[in-house]
Amino acid sequence: MFPMVRNAVTTLVNVSKIRWIGFSHFESDECGSLNQWLKVAPSAQPVCTFLGAALSVNDFAIRPARGMTDDEILATGKYSFRFCSTAHLPHGWDAGVLFEETNRTLLCSDLFFHPGNVEPLTQSDIVGQAGKALLDAQKTPFAYSVPYTPQTDRILQKLSALKPKTLATMHGSSFVGDCERALLDLAVVIKETMGEP
Repeated sequence: MFPMVRNAVTTLVNVSKIRWIGFSHFESDECGSLNQWLKVAPSAQPVCTFLGAALSVNDFAIRPARGMTDDEILATGKYSFRFCSTAHLPHGWDAGVLFEETNRTLLCSDLFFHPGNVEPLTQSDIVGQAGKALLDAQKTPFAYSVPYTPQTDRILQKLSALKPKTLATMHGSSFVGDCERALLDLAVVIKETMGEP
């Protein structure tokens, strides 16, 4: 998909001037084309969790990653991104998300995952859609791709306390509305769906 995505990105920015290439966790849909991006953006550096850099990305990438720790800030000039460690949320222990502080946008990765041909931005219920996707996943090999752990509630409460105005999802509609409530409700849905019976 790299050529298609690169062509779409070129309608917005000069790809050779990209400085940061970030992702939540190490897997093919997060960073499989990383080296292709690093080749077309010679000044770019990968940015991910410290664990992601140490365990996977620095072995995979053609340039070393900036591995971030919880609450560290990535300043890009116009914007400031706060890194939030979210181990095992949504997936592996190397997971994390970024919170853009000016517009208060939480880059959610696979949190609130919901498939289908959906609108890009919604004010509708994304928690219910994410819950349905989790229930549907129970019937597939991805049944435990979003585990419920002792840290899940704490992590989602911390993200809620950031008071985001937009939840920018990777799969599904991004959400504007009561984002704090949506994050807290997602914690309940994950516990009910993925927690111990």
